[in-house]
Amino acid sequence: MFYRPQDGHGLPHNPFNAIVTPRPIGWISTRNAQGQNNLAPYSFFNGVSYTPPQVMFASTSHKSDQGDTKDSVANIRETGVFCVNIVEYAMRDAMNASSEMLPKEVDEFAAAGLTAQACNQIDCARVANAPAALECRMTQVVAIEGENNFVVFGEVIGVHIRDDTLVEGRFDVTSFQPLSRLGYRDYTRVTEVFELARPDD
Repeated sequence: MFYRPQDGHGLPHNPFNAIVTPRPIGWISTRNAQGQNNLAPYSFFNGVSYTPPQVMFASTSHKSDQGDTKDSVANIRETGVFCVNIVEYAMRDAMNASSEMLPKEVDEFAAAGLTAQACNQIDCARVANAPAALECRMTQVVAIEGENNFVVFGEVIGVHIRDDTLVEGRFDVTSFQPLSRLGYRDYTRVTEVFELARPDD
């Protein structure tokens, strides 16, 4: 089949998210200017450069108590910092619980039964015992085509790695099985890896 998104797809569910998969999940923790913690997962997330290390995530909807966006972007606009927590398979239920659209004054760490731990370089909480966490300084918030669509870019200025994920000097994703987002309500986890050498290596 072929379809133009502007005309609709004619299927029971939108296939776009299922086509662009798997997508890593950025579990974004923020804190507003009043010190209120927030935690939410975003599957439009990725690393975008090595030097300096930078990441991005996109927010694509809004809440009535935050105007044109959701809590994460609103908080980052106020403070200029955020933390990306890596989601392991064992934390899948807590991650899912933190995705609930709650009033801005609710702390998702508490609502999801998670322990908040202080970051090192920024005034923000991170998920205690996450496999890894990236402390970020926001560099840009870019409005893109469409209502309530914002892309947040950040420079990674601090990296936390849980000791048991380091195997022979390498960050071993099979030791914690990172969660990835598929289409619809589907997820997957990384359980095995393989290597491919580039032709010019």
